[in-house]
Amino acid sequence: QVQLVESGGGLVQAGGSLTLSCAASGRTFSSYAMGWFRQAPGKERDFVAAIRWTAGSTYYADSVRGRFTIARDSAKNTVYLQMNSLKPEDTAVYYCAADWISFGNVNTDNRLWDYWGQGTQVTVSS
Repeated sequence: QVQLVESGGGLVQAGGSLTLSCAASGRTFSSYAMGWFRQAPGKERDFVAAIRWTAGSTYYADSVRGRFTIARDSAKNTVYLQMNSLKPEDTAVYYCAADWISFGNVNTDNRLWDYWGQGTQVTVSS
C-alpha cells in the first residue's frame, strides 16, 4: 500500500523560505511522477510542481516557476519542495501526490493522480 507522508509546513513571513518533504513508501516509484498540489480555503486543489522519478524531469506551475524547486532523493524515497520568496498568496494546504505514468505525460489535473498524502499547512504572513 502506497503511503505519502508530508512534513515541513509552518508559518513564515513573506519573502521567506520553507522546504516541504514527502516520504514515500509501499512500492517502487520508478514509473511514477511525484508532485505537489496546494489548496487554499474555498478553492480548487491546484498543481504546483512535479518530477518524473527516474528521469528527474521537472514541471512547474507558472505561479511558482523560478521560486520553487522540486527534487527527489531516490535513496531515501523522498521528494522535496524548496519554496523561496514566499508570498501571502502561497498560503494553502500542500499535498504530496504520486501518479503512475510510465512514459506518459505528467498530469496537472489533480483528479488523475493516484495517491495522496494528508497535507501540510503553509501560511505566509504579510
